[in-house]
Amino acid sequence: MAHKAFTVEEANDLLPAIEEILDTLEARQQTIATNMQQLHILDAMWGDAVVRKSNPDHTQFVTHRDKVTAIYQEIQKLVKDELLGRGLRFPAGGLEHGLVDFPTNHEGRWVYLCWQRGEGRVRFWHEIDGGYNGRRDISEVESLTMGKEYPLPDDSALDL
Repeated sequence: MAHKAFTVEEANDLLPAIEEILDTLEARQQTIATNMQQLHILDAMWGDAVVRKSNPDHTQFVTHRDKVTAIYQEIQKLVKDELLGRGLRFPAGGLEHGLVDFPTNHEGRWVYLCWQRGEGRVRFWHEIDGGYNGRRDISEVESLTMGKEYPLPDDSALDL
């Protein structure tokens, strides 16, 4: 299976769109938090009785529960379509820490360009298994060569 190898320039060009996506995801998370808070209040007031249709707050409970479910599904779709669908990697903790990885090639192997929300441009990369703690500065030479090496390395081990 072939994956796109991003250049540093291509990754940087995508940052405004990624910022917008992360803003949207953050807003959705806030809406979930608000609805979850209401669900906790209803649970504290009624316990298991809130799920009974005869409960006076049952409709409110169902409304908040359904909103949470719908927004979780919306978040999953946004991540799938807008991040993964562009060939990006959204690592564990990506939403909480604003992390996005751009697959690229470097010296004949796959690596990730690594960007964290708040950074003005993509300045770091790490090995596929290196994670955030393995981030290294992108040198000027690497900035010019990453994502442009041919032939592309075998990506069968690339976990996107």
